[in-house]
Amino acid sequence: MACELMFRDDAYLQSCDARVSAVSERGIELDRTVFYPMGGGQPGDMGWLRRADGVTVRVIDARKGAEPDTVVHVPEAGAPALAVGDAVTATLDWERRYAHMRIHTCLHVLSCVVVAPVTGGNITADKGRLDFDIDMSLLDAARIEREVNALIERAVDTETVWITDAELEAQPELVKTMSVQPPRGAGRVRLLKIPGIDLQPCGGTHVRNIAEIGRVKVLKIRSEGKRNKRVEIGFA
Repeated sequence: MACELMFRDDAYLQSCDARVSAVSERGIELDRTVFYPMGGGQPGDMGWLRRADGVTVRVIDARKGAEPDTVVHVPEAGAPALAVGDAVTATLDWERRYAHMRIHTCLHVLSCVVVAPVTGGNITADKGRLDFDIDMSLLDAARIEREVNALIERAVDTETVWITDAELEAQPELVKTMSVQPPRGAGRVRLLKIPGIDLQPCGGTHVRNIAEIGRVKVLKIRSEGKRNKRVEIGFA
């Protein structure tokens, strides 16, 4: 049973009312959720599921379910049991999620400063990194930091854009990632647009205005192999 993924339309929703639609060894599924499931380098959300009688389940992770557009909310060990049909309020650990949104959006900006195919990436609450297929001699930390912060200072609003699978096939240059391809088959693909800066497929959560990222710094640059040069960036 498909779940209404509320973060797709509004990444700033911190809670929602929902009903338990399935319970398994993997965790708890809801008919609607604000929890982003791990994917695209962004960790799954954490938070709480609360019944009206006060029973509370701590969610320590969110993962994609077996069916399209389903999310498994992973409870902590020993959490109270919920049953199919239970009404709950799903609430995010918002401070953690918002930090992910800021870092994730920052990595989009970084990918426009380091112009090279992206071979990997990862996001945490205080830093993120992208791996590039580029010669190490072309990566200068001071230049990257200066140019990323200059773009952030433009304070541009982000936009969500949808295109068809066929339109994406006709514009392969939109896909910067070598290791992960955007999902196809649903008929349309979600893109993040930062006007004048970036446009690429992405299903993650992002800030409304890139000024929310704040000032950042390059933490380290190192080689992870012949085709992987890692740039790690964090909040200043």
